Amino acid sequence: MKNQLLGILIVLGAVFNTNAQRPAHLVRPSDSLNTDAFINTVEQSLRLFYADYVGQKNYDSIMKVLNYESGTVPTFSDEVYCERLEKMNEMSPFHLDCNPITLSMIRFFAQNRRGFIKVVMGRSALYFDLFEEKLAEYGLPIELKYLSVIESGLRPQVKSRAGALGLWQFMYKTGLYFGLKENSYIDERMDPVASTDAACRYFRQLYGIYGDWNLVLAAYNAGPGTVNKAIRRSGNKTSYWDVRPFLPSETQGYVPNFIAAAYLINYHTEHNIVPVQAKVHNAQLDTMCLSQGLHMGTIAQLVKWDLEEIKTLNPVYKTTYIPHTKPSQCITGPLEKIGLLVSMEDSLYALEKALHAVVIQPIQVAPTPTDSSDTVKGTTPLTPVANYIYHKVSSGETMNSIATKYGVTIEKIMEWNALKTTNIYVGQRLQLLTGPGGTTQTQTQQQTPPPPVKKYYNVRSGDTFSKIAQRHGLSQAQLSKLNPGVNINKLTVGQRLRVK
Repeated sequence: MKNQLLGILIVLGAVFNTNAQRPAHLVRPSDSLNTDAFINTVEQSLRLFYADYVGQKNYDSIMKVLNYESGTVPTFSDEVYCERLEKMNEMSPFHLDCNPITLSMIRFFAQNRRGFIKVVMGRSALYFDLFEEKLAEYGLPIELKYLSVIESGLRPQVKSRAGALGLWQFMYKTGLYFGLKENSYIDERMDPVASTDAACRYFRQLYGIYGDWNLVLAAYNAGPGTVNKAIRRSGNKTSYWDVRPFLPSETQGYVPNFIAAAYLINYHTEHNIVPVQAKVHNAQLDTMCLSQGLHMGTIAQLVKWDLEEIKTLNPVYKTTYIPHTKPSQCITGPLEKIGLLVSMEDSLYALEKALHAVVIQPIQVAPTPTDSSDTVKGTTPLTPVANYIYHKVSSGETMNSIATKYGVTIEKIMEWNALKTTNIYVGQRLQLLTGPGGTTQTQTQQQTPPPPVKKYYNVRSGDTFSKIAQRHGLSQAQLSKLNPGVNINKLTVGQRLRVK
């Protein structure tokens, strides 16, 4: 029934789009449709399809057959694991090897990573359709979607200690190389669409170098330079498993982790793993592009949309402010919320202006006295329109109590400090704007920002100057500037380098 419905919708859509693209004098009366009625019919049909699609739980019927009790952790023989991996191999250009290393990792995941698989399968409803579409567009194996599971746990805002960010964990420079932009308000490494497109181009480039998908995974994790060195040390072998002993320990576990995650997601039902219920499915989302800059709080207030969900579905924005750019920035959300925004676009911008209009007071500058001891009557000394004060978070304080104390909104504090959540910690310093649009309170704790905290790193075996710089999100020039007099070509184990 679902396939028939989709077929009808595709045909109707083709007819409608064909007519829409024809010049008026070429459209026969018999081709004309009642536009409103047509759109209503299609939208109603799609909503029914989405509801059916999202509500599917294929694991239910298998669970009934297997008759598992809650909490049961099934185990299987090596032969069963190998048979299942072979079935996956038949449908994939990947070679998901069944050997003692991968079997050990599969057993570990099946026993100790069950909760992780539950959660990522719930998140996969939001991202896997997007991944599959992009991977197919670039002619890449669909199984590469599991790499994001290993990289980020399908969390677009997760940042590694080395500075890698997003679903695909791009380092800053790698992101720039593949066209991912960053500024004060936007980081496209956190944009699901842009970062997935960049990842696909990276995969294709790496496969052109190695011609082996497992080596592609290793190079994605450790970098092509590290893999090339390992290949040379292996005697120029071209198989991942031959090169693996010469790779860093983290990368040695990377491909087995990938295989274990791919296996368990495909056979989660047989392992009595029930995915966490997805809050929203990719098929339920729509997008609206904005002609003006505005705050997410304005959107939330206008259409009664939870601010946290807006931020979750639009991770590309560092703060709750969406800037005006060319081409325009867009907002993604559930179909009904985006539909409301489109229908209320004028009201949206009017509300933004009412909530966030800033009246800029002119600054009067006093003429310079002829004598430093003189004052000029009737003039006002130079005063800034706005300034910042800093609040140090104390035990027991919450974002709400701090906002109340300074007479501002939580959203404003989050915007001024580029915070994605309302979570704060004891000792954290929050920047607060004073003057128009900010708190009217005077300095209460500290007038100037705290001095930068110096950070050091002890050189480890195998470290290079380039690798240390990359790990800490620095260029080699920046790292050299922090460490004047250091010979970058002669590092010693235990040597102390400043990295911040």
